[in-house]
Amino acid sequence: MKKEEIVRHVDHTLLKQTATWQQIQKICKEGIEQKTASICIPPSYVKAASAFVKGQVPICTVIGFPNGYHTTETKVFETENALQNGADEIDMVINLGWVKDGLFDLVEQEIKEVKKVCGNHILKVIIETCYLTEQEKKKLCQVVNRSGADFIKTSTGFGTEGATAEDIQLFSENVSNQVKIKAAGGIKSIADAEKFLQLGAERLGSSSLLGFFEA
Repeated sequence: MKKEEIVRHVDHTLLKQTATWQQIQKICKEGIEQKTASICIPPSYVKAASAFVKGQVPICTVIGFPNGYHTTETKVFETENALQNGADEIDMVINLGWVKDGLFDLVEQEIKEVKKVCGNHILKVIIETCYLTEQEKKKLCQVVNRSGADFIKTSTGFGTEGATAEDIQLFSENVSNQVKIKAAGGIKSIADAEKFLQLGAERLGSSSLLGFFEA
């Protein structure tokens, strides 16, 4: 695959707890120059980054991140605030405790409430696959199918493991045509990126992928 073809699928990401404004500006510039799908940054930087990029690259931010156990009301407020500050896309983390309790109806309702706030803005649902059984992953594909969300996403990058080929294959077999797939976490090479895209991923979340092209 050509570099440009891969890069247009990349959510160029910086979500480290110690991320500085100088570092955020750097990935904004890189996202603009390389024409990435978006830049994915902490909520606290969305307003400044929106003014900085002036619409030249979409801004993505995270909600309920990275643990997902915030209340639904908190996630809805976070989403409203992020959109008011200029976010174009929202990546939300589900409540994994509810999954383990079998409360898939609550997970689905929460996603629906966040999507209602998002409106036409893209919503990606992070299910953190490293903590889930295969059956739980399949059930969550069904939940996301019904929720109105735009994407299902593998990982926060803060769990015990990131995206795997097996999970992207499972998603491809279980999500509807209306739901796209985002692979995130642990994309360590151009070969990984190509593999995930070939398996059906539409987006790649990575903090390091652009650097591989410069090596």
